[in-house]
Amino acid sequence: MHLLRRLVKKANKTLSPGRLWFGPEYLILGVNNICNLHCKMCDVGTANRETNFSQNLVGSKPLNMPIGLFKTIVDQSKKFYPWVKIGYAFTEPLVYPHLGETLIYARQNGIFTSLTTNGLNLKRKTDQLLEGGVREIYISLDGLQDTHNFIRGNDQSFQKAIEGIQHLVSFRERPLISVFYVITQWNQYEMKKFADFFVDIPITRLGFLHQNFVTKEMALFHNDRFLHSYPATHSNIEVSDFSKIDFHNLQNEISQIKSLSFPFQVSFSPELETIEDLENYYLSPNNKIGGTCNDLFSNLMIKSDGNVIPAHGRCYNVPMGNLYQQSLPEIWNSPAYNKFRKTLMANGGQLPACTRCCSAF
Repeated sequence: MHLLRRLVKKANKTLSPGRLWFGPEYLILGVNNICNLHCKMCDVGTANRETNFSQNLVGSKPLNMPIGLFKTIVDQSKKFYPWVKIGYAFTEPLVYPHLGETLIYARQNGIFTSLTTNGLNLKRKTDQLLEGGVREIYISLDGLQDTHNFIRGNDQSFQKAIEGIQHLVSFRERPLISVFYVITQWNQYEMKKFADFFVDIPITRLGFLHQNFVTKEMALFHNDRFLHSYPATHSNIEVSDFSKIDFHNLQNEISQIKSLSFPFQVSFSPELETIEDLENYYLSPNNKIGGTCNDLFSNLMIKSDGNVIPAHGRCYNVPMGNLYQQSLPEIWNSPAYNKFRKTLMANGGQLPACTRCCSAF
């Protein structure tokens, strides 16, 4: 049955992308527009307020998603898409003042919830996460203590996150815990040491993510064709310098990790095996990597003002609808969504500014 559903979805995306016969798998929530760290590979952390990514994360009002809007999302999910998963993802859910109440409401209505966090407040919010029945937690850590704290701009961020993880795993009934590490010029030398650090901590998965970004050249190339429909901006490159990546070392770190066995799943996104692959990814970003954007056909992101944008925070800041005026099914197959999906498929599954986004890997 699972294989049949996959084949039907694939046929739908290929033959009739303008109208989907199936519903979303994930609703990504921008529950607030504030972060408590200052990450060097993030437009929010570097205080760049002009990019799509920044506007998607912190450009909406009100500051926090109202409880009424959240309940509307859950009520409509239960009615139309009872299998859907709700992901608290942006900007930092553990500072969302309505976290506990909204989690409980989702649990009471049988809706699966997950949460992505930097972990700074993890220990302090553990009781709310457990009472709310969160099923999966994704924690962003970008190196061991000194490296992570430097990247994140907080000299206690690593210690607080690890303290929170250790507290959470002390409970028998707890969510699955995954840790994700964004590969950058600052942490490229300690990936293997980082994996070793977690050997005795019962996490489910360790994921290494090659940095997602849009360069100014990529945005210009994209906007030559799509400025008036899906305008692109550079994103997440303010202080990054990819020429400082030692590709021989990075390839060696990846090879070492892949040659070993760990008590948790290890993944890389995208899978880049050779030095040439790595150089192509970081130094020639106009070269397409991956296939069709998967998230445009499985996710949507809801901002604190009810606006829905495609996929998630890295996508184009183009409204597909608004939950104050339309229902989830109306938005999922709205004219704006259907036009975007058809445009995407007509251009090989990615637009020029999509080539270094995780959704196509």
